[in-house]
Formats: sequence, C-alpha cells, structure tokens
Amino acid sequence: MSDVVIEVRAERDYPVVIGRGLLGHLPGLLQGSQRVAVIHPAALLATAEAVREDLSDSGYDVTLIEVPDAEDAKSADVAAFCWTVLGTAGFTRSDSIVGLGGGATTDLAGFVAATWLRGIRVVQLPTTLLGMVDAAVGGKTGINTDAGKNLVGAFWSPSGVLCDVNTLETLPRNDLLAGMAEVVKVGFVRDLSILDDVEADPFRATDTAGELLPDLIRRAVQVKADVVSADFRESSATSGGGIGREVLNYGHTFGHAVERRERYRWRHGAAVAVGMMYVAELAALGGRLSDADVDRHRRVLGLLGLPTTYPAGHWTGLLASMGVDKKARGSMLRFVVLQGLGRPVVWEGPDPALLAAAYDAISV
Repeated sequence: MSDVVIEVRAERDYPVVIGRGLLGHLPGLLQGSQRVAVIHPAALLATAEAVREDLSDSGYDVTLIEVPDAEDAKSADVAAFCWTVLGTAGFTRSDSIVGLGGGATTDLAGFVAATWLRGIRVVQLPTTLLGMVDAAVGGKTGINTDAGKNLVGAFWSPSGVLCDVNTLETLPRNDLLAGMAEVVKVGFVRDLSILDDVEADPFRATDTAGELLPDLIRRAVQVKADVVSADFRESSATSGGGIGREVLNYGHTFGHAVERRERYRWRHGAAVAVGMMYVAELAALGGRLSDADVDRHRRVLGLLGLPTTYPAGHWTGLLASMGVDKKARGSMLRFVVLQGLGRPVVWEGPDPALLAAAYDAISV
C-alpha cells in the first residue's frame, strides 16, 4: 500500500502517516533535537533497540525508557520514573520523546512530554490498532488514579504519528479485535460504511495482511482528525457549540466504569464495546434509537467477537464510577447517545430509572 498522510490541525499541525515500513520517517520528525527518549514496554525491547540503532545512525543520542505493559504504565509513579531518567540524561526543551507501543504507552509518553519542562516534542509510534485509531491521535494525554481513568492529563499534540500497519501482523488476535471497537465506534457515530464493511466480511476487515484494514484505519483516523481539528480541547460541549470532540466518547462513560471495576484487566476496546451496547439500550429506552439500530450494535460487535453484555449485580459501583467521569458536570451524568445511526447527541441527566433499566438490558 502507498503511504497515506492525514493532517491534524490543533495547537500545532502534525501529520498522521499510515502505511507499511515507516521507520524511515522518524528522524525527519525529530529534527532539531540532540537527545531522544524512547518510552516502550518490555515486550517491545527488540523494536526499541531497532529504533535506537536507526536514530543513532542519524546522529541522535538515544535513551531507552522501559515501562510496565498496558494500563500499569499509566501511573504517577511511572511518570515520575520517566521524569527522573530525563533529568539524569539532561533533556532540554529542544529534545524529544518517542512513544512506542499501545495506547497506554502513547498516553504515558504524551503526558511525560507535556509535563517535562512544560512541554517537549513527542512523536508517537503506535503498535496496536487501538493506538493507531484512537490513543496516539488527538493530543489527549493522561495517567490513571485510584479515582478513575485518565483523570490526570494534558492536551499536548504530537509532532507526528507513524501508523505502521506491519506491526499489527504480530499483534495478538484478541488485542486486534479489541482495537476494532474504536473503529466501529466511528462507524456508529459518523461513517456507516465502516459498519457495512465489517458486516460484509469481518475476516477481511481484520486481516492484517490485506488492504481493507489499512483503509478502515485511514477512515477512522480521518474522522478523528476532522473532529479534533474542529474542537481540540473538547470545548464545544461547554460553550454551546454542539457535540464537538465529545462525539469520540461514544461508549466510554460506561466503558471506563467497567475498566475501573475490572481493575484494568479488561482490554479497553472490550469495555468500550459493552459501553456502546449500554448507551444503545439507554437511547432506545429514551425513545431516541430504534430496536433495529440496537440490534445492529449487537450484530456488528458480535461479528468481531466483542462483548455485548456485563454481569448483573454491580450497578451501584458502576454508577458511582460514572459520577467521576470527565464528562460529568457536577452531579449530572452526560452520555453521548444516538438519535439514529450516525446522528450523535449529548444527553444530560437521563432519568435514573432509565440508567438502571439500560444496565438491566445488558446484564447476564
């Protein structure tokens, strides 16, 4: 496939490159730096070493910073460890960070870059589907706390994102399918052709060696780029400007509550899949979404092997977790719901009885 470049307009513009064999683009995105820190999980040490060798050949002084895998990386302790390494190595405002890994690693790398010396350059190299279509693009960075997910963070755009589809060929199948939750999320809220392609041939849609999956990535990234470019700081919801960037949170309020209850042992995409089913049922109970559209949620997610139900008996805890979600306003819960496929709106303060009934609808 030929490389595809999507431009994102934010506090500074940057390219998202989608293709195969993209490491050669990295040195050019780091021009002006002397030192580069590559933040990576242990499982990607060999890849990190290859990145270090390539950058060293281009004249950069490279430091590898190994961090825990998945959500364990997104803690204040791990961020502080990264700051210590940067300080010891003498990183200045002209130096750079590279985030190499899945969405948790790119979230952490972006946050460390945003906070070191009040902001240094970061380039993201996502190696998972979730990272490519969601976490690495958009400039939201963050870490988790005991109170919830991504409650500490900053808006800090990368200088570039390289989505090398070749890295998906060694991604565990369950991780790939979890990443598809964020792809079909875009389908439900904006690009119905994504749903059509998944329903027509779910195997082809998830074939890492084929041509359809890179195109689905392109379409998902393009929607996110368009949304972020129009509402970088998610300010539309508080300024009366419409739904804006909040549309990208479809399924996330309930999904984040599930992640917290599961102590982040669930994959993010699996939790978001259940979250989408929850808000679909909520919208139907509120007279906003047809039963056929709810069934389509269940069908598309089921074709991808993603969960559409959650165990009963946990409503009180889930409701409390949603109360501290970033999208809540005071004691009022806010949900992105659909008034028909591709027609997202924000629903503020749904009736508590409807909230509980929607949970009952997906409970097993």
